[in-house]
Formats: sequence, structure tokens, C-alpha cells
Amino acid sequence: MYDQQTKREMETWQQKMRKDPNWVDRTAKSVQDRINRVIPEKVHHAITATIKQMVRGVLFGAKYTVPALPRHVSLMQTETAVRRQIDIYRKTAAAEGGITGAGGILLGLADFPILLGIKLKLLFDIATLYGYDVKDYKERVYMLHIFQLAFSSPQHRKMVFEQITDWNTKSKALPDDIHAFDWRRFQQEYRDHLDLAKMAQLIPVIGAVVGVVVNYRLINRLGETAMNAYRMRYWADLAEERSILP
Repeated sequence: MYDQQTKREMETWQQKMRKDPNWVDRTAKSVQDRINRVIPEKVHHAITATIKQMVRGVLFGAKYTVPALPRHVSLMQTETAVRRQIDIYRKTAAAEGGITGAGGILLGLADFPILLGIKLKLLFDIATLYGYDVKDYKERVYMLHIFQLAFSSPQHRKMVFEQITDWNTKSKALPDDIHAFDWRRFQQEYRDHLDLAKMAQLIPVIGAVVGVVVNYRLINRLGETAMNAYRMRYWADLAEERSILP
């Protein structure tokens, strides 16, 4: 049965999210932290401000066209539509990565904001297809958590996973001011996670190939993470509905 199969997949994913970082993960994080300490504070502030404004502009300013909210469809029908969207965005991001990668350093740098927009737009579509209203501020904060789960160190990922567990309860305590969100940690984890892969995209000749492969895989990872994060909501909502039935 499809629902039970997806539940097992979700439970396997949950174990992965809760897994402690291994020696390689801890070493890599330690090296990256040392590099970050060398970078001047004003540079950190500038990068944080830039990413904050980019993400806020997309999440809380831009009016995206999203799929219509589904009505009374099965989980299988929902996820068939979700997978279709992920495939479209994978191909779009791969093509974009190939074009900017072939253009050298200047176009390669342009890939960062373009790819970020593609990722966030995909999250809008996935959330809507699962039946959640993206006009709701708390749903957009949930998207930020999904983004971090996909693009963070194992240490940070484990902490973020605990934040989305039992989201229906925890979301009630969210601050009304989006400025309260930890933007510094958000941008640092995202930047650190992408550094090595995206730097190779700036190399002449091989940049185009790297751009295609890396962007494809990044969108694939985000899609898989989002599906499992919304499966958690699906099963939690279902359990809540059953508990209140007479």
C-alpha cells in the first residue's frame, strides 16, 4: 500500500536526520568554522544582510504563481504531482547551471541568486501541492526549516529537525517578527555547504558540466527533503484528526 510505503521511507529519513555527525563531518565543520573566524566580521554582516534580503524578498514579498490547493486527493496523487514538479525544477536548475558555468566567473557568480530563487519557488509549489497555504507566515517559516535540513551541516541539521518535529504545537510559539529568525546561522550553513561544489563551477571549461550536475543534485536533495518533511505533517495531521473523531 502506497501510504505505508511512504511512511516507512519517512521513518528511514527521520533516522538519518537524527543521526549524530561522524568524524569526517565533525572535522569538516571544524575546518569551516576556523575559516569563518578568519573572515572579517563586516564581511559576515554583509553576506548575512544580502542573503536575508534575498530570502525575505522571495518568501515574504514576491507573489509567486503556485498550483491550486488540491482538494480531496490521495497521498499517491499528491506525490505524483510533487515528483513532476521536482523533475521540472531539476531540469531547469541543471540548464541554468550549465549556462552560467560555461560563462566564466561573472556568470558563475550570477548562479547563486538564480538557483536560490529556483529552490524557494520549488518549496512554494511542494507546500501548496501538499495542501498548505503558503500565504500563511508560519508555513513560510516551515519552508526555511526545510531549506536548512537540505543544506546544512549534520550538526545543525539535527537541531533543525527537532524544531520541525510536532510543528503544529511548536509553530504556535513562533515570534511574529521575521527578524527574530537566525539569519546569520542560516546564511553561514548554506554558504559553507555549497562552497566546494559551487567553486568548481567557476573553473573555465569544466564549469558548465559541474553546474549541470551540481544543480541537478541540489534540487533533487531539496525535493526529497521537502517530501519527507511534508509527509511528517501529513501523518501528524491525520493522527490529530483521528484523535478528535467521536
